[in-house]
Amino acid sequence: MSDSFQEVTSVSWFGRIKRAVGGVIFGLLLVVLMVIGLFWNEGRAVQTARSLAEGAGAVVSANADSVDAANDGKLVHVSGPVTADSGLADPDFGIAAQGLRLSRSAEMYQWKEESKSETTKKLGGGEETVTTYSYSKVWDDSQIDSSDFKKPDGHQNPPMAIRSRTFQIPQGKLVAFDLDTPVLDRIEGDKAYSLSPDQSAAIKAAYTGTRPLSIVDGKIYLGADTTTPALGDYRIGYELAPLGVISIVARQAGSRFEPYQTEAGDALLMVDTGTVPADKMFAEAVSANTLITWLLRAAGLLLLTIGFALFLSPIGVILDVIPFLGSMARMGTGIIAFFLAILVGTTTIAIAWFWYRPVLAVGILAAGVIAAAAVYYLGRSRKPAEPTVTPSVGTAT
Repeated sequence: MSDSFQEVTSVSWFGRIKRAVGGVIFGLLLVVLMVIGLFWNEGRAVQTARSLAEGAGAVVSANADSVDAANDGKLVHVSGPVTADSGLADPDFGIAAQGLRLSRSAEMYQWKEESKSETTKKLGGGEETVTTYSYSKVWDDSQIDSSDFKKPDGHQNPPMAIRSRTFQIPQGKLVAFDLDTPVLDRIEGDKAYSLSPDQSAAIKAAYTGTRPLSIVDGKIYLGADTTTPALGDYRIGYELAPLGVISIVARQAGSRFEPYQTEAGDALLMVDTGTVPADKMFAEAVSANTLITWLLRAAGLLLLTIGFALFLSPIGVILDVIPFLGSMARMGTGIIAFFLAILVGTTTIAIAWFWYRPVLAVGILAAGVIAAAAVYYLGRSRKPAEPTVTPSVGTAT
């Protein structure tokens, strides 16, 4: 038998109307928040674009071999190899490595609840929902709280005693420059760090728990049977960010790097792996800003659609007295909500453009008017002339 059970709940027509009224309030709030969010996003995009343009015009190249006092306070671009005075270690398992950052990923085998609901409209406006709850054991890197399960009996999860952790060097060197946490946090390039069976003895010596320990596929396995996991077993893997060459764009503060405050508003501190020219780093930042802007626009329009749909939802609920009419109404209100979201969203973005980029917005508007006028007059000039009718001359007989 499958480990699942069903729960049937019913809501009356009046109960659904009351719930829909609450949805109207939430929908209006969501619409207002999204209008504010879309307006803010345009301002954020303009500020970031101007800050990057300002930084690209101010950045100077610096040599990593020595600290030039003349560059103090300036926005500099530096490339070079990162070194560290100390190694990395996970004391819980005696793992030692040389690198920038060692990340431990711990997963525990535990119960997980999933639910699936099917709702049926009833004649008279009521609604019946059948919810099926199913339970299965999965690997998860966070504690699943089984006390919140609909049926916790027989599905209790043990506390997760071993968690994921990150071990990072506190300081590093970029030849003559010092690197601290704000810079180190931005260095990427983490790669899988596979453990070998030769490390098993050292790992077992450091481990203070009671579960059997073994190395399987480059990971630590805590449990009796590696082929058949039991509740509470652990699977622990590692990633290592190695030491290597990086490129930095930041404000030089002595031998350290700090965010560079632009007049446009943003503080610039960019880090990339490898030897990357400054112009390429700025170009990538501009592309990222454009991508984020469009993603936030799309998210705002989607949430606007949901907000307007919630605002119009009472119409469908009221007409659900006859389920067919309610379904038709919801289809119509969904289309209306979509077009309202497009109208309000694009209008908000347009107003934001006039607010944050008035010169560009007026230029685009003027270009549009000129293009429309040109098309109009071109169409009139190509309009065919009406044929001239020649009166016929009668012949006398």
